[in-house]
Amino acid sequence: MKNLLWVAVFSMLIACNQKKDAGDLSENQTLQDSIFTTPLGKTFPIPVPSEKLLAQYQEAKTSFEANPGDVDALIWFGRRTAYLGQYQEAIAIYTRGLEKFPNDPRLYRHRGHRYLSIREYDRAISDFEKAAQLIEGTADEVEPDGMPNAQNIPVSSLHGNIWYHLGLAYYLSHQYEKANTAYLRCRESGNHYDNIVSSTHWLYMIQQRLGNSQKAESMLSPIHQDSSVIENQSYADLCRLYKGWIPVDSLLPDGPASPSNDAIRYGVANWFLYNGDTAQARKMMQELVIDKAFSSFGYLAAESDLIRYFGQKQR
Repeated sequence: MKNLLWVAVFSMLIACNQKKDAGDLSENQTLQDSIFTTPLGKTFPIPVPSEKLLAQYQEAKTSFEANPGDVDALIWFGRRTAYLGQYQEAIAIYTRGLEKFPNDPRLYRHRGHRYLSIREYDRAISDFEKAAQLIEGTADEVEPDGMPNAQNIPVSSLHGNIWYHLGLAYYLSHQYEKANTAYLRCRESGNHYDNIVSSTHWLYMIQQRLGNSQKAESMLSPIHQDSSVIENQSYADLCRLYKGWIPVDSLLPDGPASPSNDAIRYGVANWFLYNGDTAQARKMMQELVIDKAFSSFGYLAAESDLIRYFGQKQR
């Protein structure tokens, strides 16, 4: 039944619409994102989404079709499409939006994120750099969560997310100095501890990757034992590892692949790498990319490192 519903929902994407803008947008959309093949040649089916995700998608689509000139409706249509694993479709939505709203940094931010998902790192960097230019001199704003945390408290902002994802895009393309600058800007963008631990984690790894152990240690100055996070527990725990407060074997997750578990697994693998255990680092990264969370940031980083440093061939 869910598979039938999944097909039915996306068949509507290519149906004729009465509204010209919405019709122009949807008539070029297809079911192209039914499977995903990684640069290492691993193939994963796009998971059948839950009824809740499908209902949220349909609500966003209906809202956009009723208000095709509303950039917020367009953004949510793109976000809900991406949450279904339809990254190419989401990119098409944002691209069409940029034709009408070329100076809205949110469209570049969200399109850039989905370019990361499909490994188009140069395009992601271009989008995030453009978004960073557009927010210069503007007031920051809370970015609403598409998948709220347990406390329903958004912990990130537009500026923070632009700098965070730009840093990630640089990191994945091994431009570490630029990644460091972006993550510093990210950390400066807000005082929420969730933002501090996420940016500090990457800053520490970047400096270790560059061979700057002392500078890496200095990056940990904002980390405190009595501070708590709302949703970035994986990054908080990794920062505790870097501070020497917990042993590495206490961090290895037992659960299935997920963005939070993959963050831990990649962080620990990288910890082994810069502490001289190359074999264990490679083993952990290889195990990580077998699992199905192929768009998690830990997965992307492990995949990129296996290609760049361990000589694994791209398909």
